[in-house]
Amino acid sequence: MELDQNTVLIGMLVLMFIGILIGIHIGFAFGITAFLGNVILFGGIDGDWDIGLNIALRGTGSVAYEYLRSEVFAAIPLFMLLGDFVNKSGSARDLYNLINHALKAIPGRLAVATVAGNAVFAAVTGVSIAAAATFSRIAYPQMRHFGYNKTFALGSVAGSACLGMIIPPSVLLIVWGIVTEKSIAQLFIAGAIPGLILALLFMIMITIVARAKPEMAPLLPEGADDTKMTREELASGLGIAILILVVLGGIWGGLFTPTEAGGVGAACAMVIAFMKGLRGRQLAAAIVDSGKAAAPVMFLLLTAAMYAKFMEAAGMSELIKETFEAYNLGNVGIILVIIGIWLVLGMILDSISIILITVPIFAPLTEPFFDPIAFGIFGILAIEAGLLTPPFGLLVYTVKGTVEDASVTLAEIFKGSVPYWILMLIVMLCIWWMPEIATWLPSKMI
Repeated sequence: MELDQNTVLIGMLVLMFIGILIGIHIGFAFGITAFLGNVILFGGIDGDWDIGLNIALRGTGSVAYEYLRSEVFAAIPLFMLLGDFVNKSGSARDLYNLINHALKAIPGRLAVATVAGNAVFAAVTGVSIAAAATFSRIAYPQMRHFGYNKTFALGSVAGSACLGMIIPPSVLLIVWGIVTEKSIAQLFIAGAIPGLILALLFMIMITIVARAKPEMAPLLPEGADDTKMTREELASGLGIAILILVVLGGIWGGLFTPTEAGGVGAACAMVIAFMKGLRGRQLAAAIVDSGKAAAPVMFLLLTAAMYAKFMEAAGMSELIKETFEAYNLGNVGIILVIIGIWLVLGMILDSISIILITVPIFAPLTEPFFDPIAFGIFGILAIEAGLLTPPFGLLVYTVKGTVEDASVTLAEIFKGSVPYWILMLIVMLCIWWMPEIATWLPSKMI
C-alpha cells in the first residue's frame, strides 16, 4: 500500500483511539501518536527516517516551549484554586442557604435554589463536576427531607451542574480558547446570556412541574426550614456575589485579562476562606488539591497541542472537508454530524478530552459559516449534554458517587436529567439559528 499523508493521518487516528480504548492515558495516547505520526509523515514517506525523527523531536520541544510559557495556561490552575477555596470553606453551602431563603414564595423552591446555586457556583468555579459533587451533598438531602420525589431531586442536581461549563468563568471555555486560539475573554462573555437563559429555563420548568404535580415537590410546611442565617453565613454568601462581580466585572471592564482575573479571584476566595476559619494546613491542602487537579489538564493540553500540530501538517482539515463535500452534506449536515459525534463521545470521554480530540478538526471546518465565538458556546453545550447521555454520562456517575443515599440508582439520575438534557439541546440549536445570542455581548466589550 502506498504511504501517503491521508494513510498516515487515518492510521494515527485509529491508533490513538485503540490506545484510549485499551486503557492508555489519553495524554500519552496523544503524545505517542503525534510523535510517531510526525516521524512517519516527514521521514517514512520519503524513506529518510533520520529527518523524520529530528523533525518530530524538534516539534515536541517547540510545542512544549511555546505552550507552557504562555500566561493563558495559568488561568486553569488559578480558577481551580478559586473553586477549591470556595468549596472547602463551606461558602457553597452558605450560598445555597441564602438563595433558598430568598425564594420562599416559589413552588419547588428547593430545586429552584439548587439551579440558582449551581448557576452562581458556576460563575465562581467553572467546573461542572465540582458543582455536581457539592450540591449532591448539600441540596439533595434537603429536598428528600422535605418529601421531594427522588428522581426529580436527582435530576435538578445533575442537570443544573452542567451550568458550570457554560456560565463564565469556565475551564472548558479556557481550553476551547487555547485550542482554537480565540479570545478567552470573548468566550467568557459569550457564555453569559446562553448560560442565564438555560438557568432560567431550568427554573421555569421546575416551577411548572411543581405546580402541575405537587407530589414531585411538596410545599414546605409553615415554619419549616425557617432557621435564620447567622451573620457569618450571610457575609459568606454575599461574599461569593462580590467575588463574581470582581472576576467577571474585571474582565468585562477590561481591567483584567482572564489569567489576571483568575489570580485576583483566587486571592479574594482565599480571604473568604480565611474568614470562614480555614487556616494554614487547610489552605495548603486546597492549594495542593487544585494543583493535583490542574496538572493532568495541563499535560493533556500539551500533548493535544502536539497532536493538533501533527493533524495540521498532515492535512486533517482538508481531508474532512473533502469527505463532507463528497457526500454533499452541506452546512446543516456538517452540524448534525458534529452534534452526533459529540453526544457519542460524551458517553465515553470527559469534556476536555473531547475538545482536544475534535475541536482542532471541527473549528476550521465550520468557521466559514458559523461565527467562531458562537460555535464555541454551541460546542460546550453539546459536549456538556453528552455528560448526561446514557450509558456513561460522567455527571451522572459523579452524582451517584457523591450522594449520601445508597438507594439511588443510575437509572433514576438519568431519568431525572432528561428534561435538562432536552433544554440544553434547545438552547444549543437556538445558538445555531441565532448566533447573536452568544455574540451580542462580546461585540459590546470594551
